[in-house]
Amino acid sequence: MVTPEDLECLKRIALMGGLNTPVFLKTISLGSELGFSPQTASRRLRSLEQQGFISRTLGTDGQQVTITHGGEDALRQEYCDYYRLFGRQEKSLMLNGTVQSGLGEGAYYMSLQPYADQFQRILGFTPFPGTLNIRLLPGATLQRKRLSSAEWKVVQGFESEGRTFGDVRCLPCFIRDVPCGIIIPGRTHYPEELIEVVSPEGLRKRFFLKDGDEVTIEVTL
Repeated sequence: MVTPEDLECLKRIALMGGLNTPVFLKTISLGSELGFSPQTASRRLRSLEQQGFISRTLGTDGQQVTITHGGEDALRQEYCDYYRLFGRQEKSLMLNGTVQSGLGEGAYYMSLQPYADQFQRILGFTPFPGTLNIRLLPGATLQRKRLSSAEWKVVQGFESEGRTFGDVRCLPCFIRDVPCGIIIPGRTHYPEELIEVVSPEGLRKRFFLKDGDEVTIEVTL
């Protein structure tokens, strides 16, 4: 796990331009900027490299350092944490629950173009063909009642090939740093402890989730 010291070092490399191109640096200069000794700066760089957050090419007079996708994700997560603290003026509601398997119907409905086009307009992304099913923990079930006052969006139903597809209510939310949407099909009765979430990518794969793992849904009220 990345330490605060490693993260500060990673941020400094990013500010030097290492997110986009390799940057040349010496441990003595990096240590001076961070208040470290050159030896400590060197250990930080080795730690970041071992965790896969940077790649390095060593030379006789210094090194070329580039932040990897993993390093960028670590910085983005840090940004999202601070954004939750200071960036959002609205009040956020946190709902905790555990992942569970669904019936597999989400992949079919999310693949229907009339639904997908409306989700794109409402949520800003085309849904991944599938949904994440979450069973709320007991305390979160009571919190869910507050969602009745939230600004739900309506995804309009449609007819196709003689079949009618109903309206879907949708509420923007976040799971970690990923924008998502809670959905409630109009014709389906959902127990209060269950929540179905759409997202721009497969969250099970993104966060290595399996049934029983705990997740937090963040909703801005």
